[in-house]
Amino acid sequence: MTNAKSVLVIGGSSDIGHATALRYAERGWQVALAARDTSTAQRNADDIKARTGNDVVVHALDVLDSARLTGFVDDLPALPDTVVSMIGELGDQARAEREIEHAAMIMRTNFEAPALLLGLFANAFAARGSGTIVGVSSVAGDRGRGSNYVYGAAKAGFSQFLSGLRNRMALAGKVRVVTVKPGFVRTRMTAHLKLPAPLTVTAARVAADIYAAAEESPRDVIYVGRRFWLVMTIIKLIPEAVFKRLKL
Repeated sequence: MTNAKSVLVIGGSSDIGHATALRYAERGWQVALAARDTSTAQRNADDIKARTGNDVVVHALDVLDSARLTGFVDDLPALPDTVVSMIGELGDQARAEREIEHAAMIMRTNFEAPALLLGLFANAFAARGSGTIVGVSSVAGDRGRGSNYVYGAAKAGFSQFLSGLRNRMALAGKVRVVTVKPGFVRTRMTAHLKLPAPLTVTAARVAADIYAAAEESPRDVIYVGRRFWLVMTIIKLIPEAVFKRLKL
């Protein structure tokens, strides 16, 4: 399948990364995964090959090592047609309030690292004249809440970065930027949480929505689980005098 399009899934050791890579592979794309945890990413790659027959390449990448990000992009064997960033770390809000190092890790992982890396891919895509960038943010960034405002603030920053990058790329040429905002997703990262069933989706659902928005019916910003658009719209409309008294 030498003429197949290619996708690089960053965060390929995650459940959503695995599901998204599988979605692309099932549709004939050449797939590569990038992750710090290469052993888990390789297991995901092996599973995808077993299911689809497609070989999946795994690249080692520590996104918090910002000095190496430029080299990572430059050293890829070939520039992918689409890059999908799954980078994220929920962290622990209470711990982040006590430990500055933990708060910094949450902020860097959810905002600084993916923004810097996708900025590099944007430049490379712009130079080529084509490409699609997908950034997975979160509904948590739509309004700060006491229960997860460190994570939410980082995701808010990432969403704004993607918005600005989309504006820049649209004016410059043929590079698309898609923002994906999942709500509650049942994954290993949320396994310890009690999630409301009516608002919770699977990793496969996120993957399906990503592929649709990026490759089938192009969209700029999507909420995974349409109910969450309404939920977050209501939350954003609550007056601050009321909102600050709510336990959310």
